[in-house]
Amino acid sequence: MPPTLASLVHHSALKLTVRAGGDRLDVPVRWAHVSELADPVPYMEGGELLLVTALKLDAEEPEAMRRYVKRLVGAGVVGLGFAVGVNYEEIPKALVDAAEEEGLPLLEVPRRTPFLAISKAVSAAIAADQYRAVTAGFAAQRELTRQAIAEGPEGLLSALAAQVDGWAALYDASGAVVATAPEWAGRRAARLTADVERLRERPAPASSVVGGPDNEDRVELHSLGTGRRARAALAVGTAAALGTAERYAVHSAIALLTLTTERSRSLQAAEQRLGAAVLRMLLAGEPDHARAVAGDLYGGLLDAPFRMILAEAASAGTVRMSVDSHAPAGGAKPAAGAEGDALAALAEIVESAGARAGEAVLVVPEGEGEGARLVVLAADGGAGVAACGEYAAAVEAARAGASAGGGSDEEELVVGVSAPVGPIAAAAAYKQAEQALSVARRRGRAYVEHEQLAAGSVLPLLADDAVKAFADGLLRPLYEHDATGRGDLVASLRAWLSRHGQWDAAAADLGVHRHTLRYRMRRVEEILGRSLDDPDVRMELWLALKATSAE
Repeated sequence: MPPTLASLVHHSALKLTVRAGGDRLDVPVRWAHVSELADPVPYMEGGELLLVTALKLDAEEPEAMRRYVKRLVGAGVVGLGFAVGVNYEEIPKALVDAAEEEGLPLLEVPRRTPFLAISKAVSAAIAADQYRAVTAGFAAQRELTRQAIAEGPEGLLSALAAQVDGWAALYDASGAVVATAPEWAGRRAARLTADVERLRERPAPASSVVGGPDNEDRVELHSLGTGRRARAALAVGTAAALGTAERYAVHSAIALLTLTTERSRSLQAAEQRLGAAVLRMLLAGEPDHARAVAGDLYGGLLDAPFRMILAEAASAGTVRMSVDSHAPAGGAKPAAGAEGDALAALAEIVESAGARAGEAVLVVPEGEGEGARLVVLAADGGAGVAACGEYAAAVEAARAGASAGGGSDEEELVVGVSAPVGPIAAAAAYKQAEQALSVARRRGRAYVEHEQLAAGSVLPLLADDAVKAFADGLLRPLYEHDATGRGDLVASLRAWLSRHGQWDAAAADLGVHRHTLRYRMRRVEEILGRSLDDPDVRMELWLALKATSAE
């Protein structure tokens, strides 16, 4: 620990005597400073032992000494050393009374003790304390490294918690708690997830200090990773601010955990290359070969129904690249930029959810730049699919809220999900996911499952601009005819089609004779140049009427 006034008083070579403030000698001394100025306060930083001979002080004037001592205390001076036998044979009573009144420790320095000796003693004690801290820091680093090698992150956290006399927690890329030490700290760590999420939004490396839950402790948060986006986070909770040795321990833990994280990224890249090969085999209709290549890493995923997920963050209309012919063989990470960030975040969240649930998840980046997409195979009903839906919903809600406020910087993440399938139907699942993705893009949705398309209606799809243009072009001659006042061909056609070509029922709906309706339908055929006996023509006319009526 740093030197204190008590340690200086007990220093046998200094022969210091306490004359006031004897109950405050345990305060640390940052430095010993000599000043004969009547007002040395402008040159003080706080924590100093001020040494004086009272050369320029009116030390016998009570009021002057009260003002002098009060200013010293206000500046953070922790003690006053007064040399006797120089200008005064003993410390004036006015100064002793003022120091006692303000609670400022007052030390008598005998003539045979030079101020230089006190300064050297303070400097030596500070250097010794720093040496002890560095030595303890190196010892902590060795212990943390040993635990990390022997027991992994859990052992490292246990060693770190013991070093700082507090607790430690590790969070994954999604902000979820991965491990804590001691175990009782799990609930505290879980209540800091919002603070961890805010930290992850800042470029790595980043750190922050927050008050613990219910002001229980002081917590330092540190992001982990060397990339622009943090891969994990470390929380360290203590009752007070960290000392030098504890700071060394925390920095060592950050370095070791970052090294572990970066090594995991290398393994992840290898897994992505394997996953891309497995995916290509599945899409090529070779499930047996895919299962053999997947082995234990992805084999369990192929033994039960899974869902194919396609996600993109690029703007609509961008040229896409398909996995089976253009996926990067090396399983490269998504491209940098806004789109890459959104897809990388989604990949991390899905993989983290799968890891926490003990589920295999296959994640393969597809394409590059604005055309980048993410392909995910995850167990039907599992944590990976659920996490994907939750993340997409959160992005959609945030985007809607920002848009309501007059603007949005949220990325246009869109996700399409196939129905549950097995390995033999992987190619069909990929098409289903693409269809769901296309519908999500057109409808401005963030997440669409293929089952939702079959359970819904085809009519909302008629809102497409190309369909409307076709309908307007097909029906325009009829609308132009009706505009001249020579009949109501559009309404008659709609009534006739709605009654499936039943003349009497359709004529009754229109309030006209059936012969009148027959005449109008012949006019429709003449004007359009199409036969109403053709079922394809009737279907196109009915959809065109629906498309125009939806405007």
